[in-house]
Amino acid sequence: MTDQATDRPIRVLIADDHDLLREGLATFLEARPDLTLIGQASNGVEAVRLCRELTPDVVLMDLVMPEMDGVTAIRQIHAAQPGVRIIALTSFGDERLVRAALDAGATSYVLKNISATRLAEAIRATQSGLPTLSPEVAGVLVRAGPTPAGPSGADLTAREHQVLDLLAAGATNAEIARRLHISRFTVKNHVSSILSKLAVSSRTEAVIVALDRGLVLRH
Repeated sequence: MTDQATDRPIRVLIADDHDLLREGLATFLEARPDLTLIGQASNGVEAVRLCRELTPDVVLMDLVMPEMDGVTAIRQIHAAQPGVRIIALTSFGDERLVRAALDAGATSYVLKNISATRLAEAIRATQSGLPTLSPEVAGVLVRAGPTPAGPSGADLTAREHQVLDLLAAGATNAEIARRLHISRFTVKNHVSSILSKLAVSSRTEAVIVALDRGLVLRH
């Protein structure tokens, strides 16, 4: 499997209504050879349009913007272009907003106090489909208590619990296979089974549900 960095840079679109923040993010992206800025939007309407025109790999999406809020933009982009990965990058970490963004289709949710190194890691992980949550956000979801609907996860096998714990730690399928001494194909089957048993459609949702229900330890 070819590593993204050896193929081409991850193409990033920024959506934020603050000029200074966009300029800072642009400078941050320019300093990393495996990341490249392909466009900037100052509101949700522009973000949806530019995603349609440019097809970025990852969008850094603010949630509070004029004309169209970030959650609505995430929902529209995810519905039209499910292959575009979205990171909610915001100053707000309240439970309702977190769940709304993730339910709309965001893969990751990070706060703007994140370090440059961690943000770069989050972009790379998100591009691979691996969720990244700021520790404060994960803590909010845990303190909010279990999600009322859906299966409890009590029927997960011991191996599926191991896979789920590694998912929550941000491990890729290849890393899980190496850690558990199983094939990537087997890991993929375990992940599919976990999603089915937890009645979720993505790894991000699986991690959130697992945190909610105490199925994994917080990393």
